[in-house]
Amino acid sequence: MKSVKSVFKFILNTIPRPILIRLSIVIRPILAILLKGSRYTDPIDGKSFRMFLPYGYGNQRNNVLSPSTLSLERHRLLWLYLQNETDFFYSELVSESNELVSDSPISKNKRIKLRDAETNSTLKVLHFAPEQEFYKRFKKQKNIDYTTTDLLSPLADVKADICNLPFEDNTYDIIFCNHVLEHIPNDTKAMQELYRVLKPGGMGIFQIPQDLLRATTFSDDTIVDQKERAKIFGQYDHVRVYGRDYFDKLRSIGFKVVEEDYTNKIAPELVEKYCLAKGEIIPVCFK
Repeated sequence: MKSVKSVFKFILNTIPRPILIRLSIVIRPILAILLKGSRYTDPIDGKSFRMFLPYGYGNQRNNVLSPSTLSLERHRLLWLYLQNETDFFYSELVSESNELVSDSPISKNKRIKLRDAETNSTLKVLHFAPEQEFYKRFKKQKNIDYTTTDLLSPLADVKADICNLPFEDNTYDIIFCNHVLEHIPNDTKAMQELYRVLKPGGMGIFQIPQDLLRATTFSDDTIVDQKERAKIFGQYDHVRVYGRDYFDKLRSIGFKVVEEDYTNKIAPELVEKYCLAKGEIIPVCFK
């Protein structure tokens, strides 16, 4: 395991992300075959493995990277939340096994309603830095009008700066912007742009790496050594470590924020089986 962790750490810190994305498309099927088992399950595709892979630019975490979808803890948690607590997948096949995987499934009429019940209109969705585990699945959904955006990602439909978006005000019903803001020097401007293009009544999910033991967010531009930045910020290209004040910063922009501690709504044995990060908070934002 130690040698595997060393290899993955070297790859993450050496190969540029756009190239990693392309390479992973080829590697995923091989990993899924080699690690097939029953101990851990990826709820996104329902496949099970004897182990998940390690991941981390600095300190590596064991059993976190799914061999089949390459999802991390936060991706699987978001998938479960969307599947069980919202109508995002309404009339869509939500997993290959088509099962609700929460220990206490929510009936359709109690889920967060993201679309107009009378018109059942298509949802306009904007996805920043689209993750592979979601990209093809969301792209296939007939109930959403799906647009991806990023400056560098080969999966982006629109190449754009999050601080100067080329979209009209009040355009999107849903915005996913996960593990992006910690890379942005002017995150206030980025949040303002997210708020501007979200429709009134729309929902945004803006996950970030967060240290809940910190009351306030930490940044230090004087740290320039990449290894030191990875050690302090968790990744060499992160510009801050968000604390608990992250939610209030979103509120100061105008968002109504629900701090969703969703792992507490999932049975402990499923938290372990799906390799989730216990206590991770999903910032669910409304305009």
